[in-house]
Amino acid sequence: MAKKDSYYDSTAANYNELHGQEQKAKARLILENIKPRKSWLMLDIGAGTGISTALFPCRKMCIDPSLELLKQNPFPSIQASAESIPFKDHSFDLVVSITAVHNFKDIEKGLKEIKRVGKRLFVITVLKKSGKKDLIGSLIRKHFKVVKVFEEEHDIIYILN
Repeated sequence: MAKKDSYYDSTAANYNELHGQEQKAKARLILENIKPRKSWLMLDIGAGTGISTALFPCRKMCIDPSLELLKQNPFPSIQASAESIPFKDHSFDLVVSITAVHNFKDIEKGLKEIKRVGKRLFVITVLKKSGKKDLIGSLIRKHFKVVKVFEEEHDIIYILN
């Protein structure tokens, strides 16, 4: 079981109020650039309450280390970290991680796990103000084929395969 995530657990009651509009705007922008099929199975890593997950028009599974956030998530969810994703290789058509990668305890291990469980398309957004953004971008390019990179107000968005 994942360790308790104190910031997200402590802000869980107000998470959607604090971050919901921003997270939904990112998801809408992503969806303007990818076209997931309804039959696809998506894994949302760092899904939290599922507020942005809800916008994706496909079957959904979520993981997050914060149990308090997951308690609000209406989709099938498991408390887990990106570094240890509890699914078989190539289980998901689409793997999405929106504004979470900078929180991974071991970024490279988390990216390798994302690659392992995905089979078609990946979307990873990186917080622009993170001191780790250059390292994360370098590791993304090391482990994935970059299809498209673009920015929005808060994040750099990588579409990958």
